Amino acid sequence: MVTGAAGFVGAHVAQALLARGERVVGLDNLNSYYSPALKQARLARLYQQPGFSFHQLDVSNPEALEALRQAEPDIRGIFHMAAQAGVRYSLTDPYVFAGTNVCGHVAVLEFARRLRRLDHLVYASSSSVYGGNTRLPFSESDAVDRPGSFYAVTKRSAELASVAYSHLYGLPQTGLRFFTVYGPWGRPDMAYYSFARAIMAGQPVTLYEGDALARDFTYIDDVTRAVLAVFGHPPAPDQPRILNVGNDRPESVRHLVSLLEQNLGRAAQITLQPRPGADVEKTWADIRAIRALTGWEPSTTLEKGIAQFVSWFRESAL
Repeated sequence: MVTGAAGFVGAHVAQALLARGERVVGLDNLNSYYSPALKQARLARLYQQPGFSFHQLDVSNPEALEALRQAEPDIRGIFHMAAQAGVRYSLTDPYVFAGTNVCGHVAVLEFARRLRRLDHLVYASSSSVYGGNTRLPFSESDAVDRPGSFYAVTKRSAELASVAYSHLYGLPQTGLRFFTVYGPWGRPDMAYYSFARAIMAGQPVTLYEGDALARDFTYIDDVTRAVLAVFGHPPAPDQPRILNVGNDRPESVRHLVSLLEQNLGRAAQITLQPRPGADVEKTWADIRAIRALTGWEPSTTLEKGIAQFVSWFRESAL
C-alpha cells in the first residue's frame, strides 16, 4: 500500500514497485493544496501499469482505512508517503497539518497493527525536524527538540507515535527524513519549480538575503531507490528506526537559480528579502546510517538533476 500515491514521492515509489511486478494499492485524497490536474496526471501513469488499484480517501479517516483493511487483509508492506506539505503554509493553517500529519499518521498505524502479514512500514518524515540545529551535517542522533515550524512539529510527532506503536504492538517501522526532494513531476510549491515558472514567465524570483542559504537537494530517483532499499531491511519489531535520505552535498540556492537559468536559456529577475524564521539557513544530511544498512548512495548531481527536471518541465503543460 502506498499512501499519497498521487503525490510527488508516493507516485514515484508506486511506479518503482509496479515496475518490479508488485501489486500496489494506492491511496490519496487528491486535495487542492496544489493542482489536482498534476496529481491526476501522475495517477494516469500508474494506471498504465498492471497491478495498480486506487482508492480516493483521506488517511485521517479511520473508518475508510478499516474498510480498506477488510478488503485488502494481506498487505505486506506500507509506504506511508501521504502528508500535508509546506513549511510556511503550516503557519497559516496549522489545523490541516495536525489532521493529516498527526491524526492521519496515527490512523495508518492503527491500520497497520491490525494487518496479519505486514513485513515493514516505511514512512516519510522530514529534515525539518532538525529545526534550529546548527551542527552540520544533521545526524539521526541529534536532538530534535527545537522545531522551527509547525510542519516540523507534526512530523516529529509522527516519529514519536511510531516509536510508541513499535514498542506497544511490535510494528517494524522505518522513518525517512527526506532532504529537499526535487525532480520531474515535482510539487509546484517547491522553490526549484516555482523559480522555473517565474523565469519562464519573466516574473521576479524572490531569494533570501545573504549567500549562505543552501539545501541538500536530493533527486527523486535517488530518493525512490532509497525507499525501496530500506523496505528490504526491516528492523526488529520493537526497534523503530530513523534514517536520513539526502544527497550529502549542500548546494547554494544561488547555484540552483544559475542552473535553472542555464537550462531554461533565460535570466532570472532576482529580488531579495529577509529570510523568515521558519526557514533554516543550511541543511546537510549525514547518510552514513542508510549507507551502512543498504549500501545506498545518491548518484545524481544537481547539474544533472536540474537538466532532467527542465527537460520534463518544458514538455509538461502542468
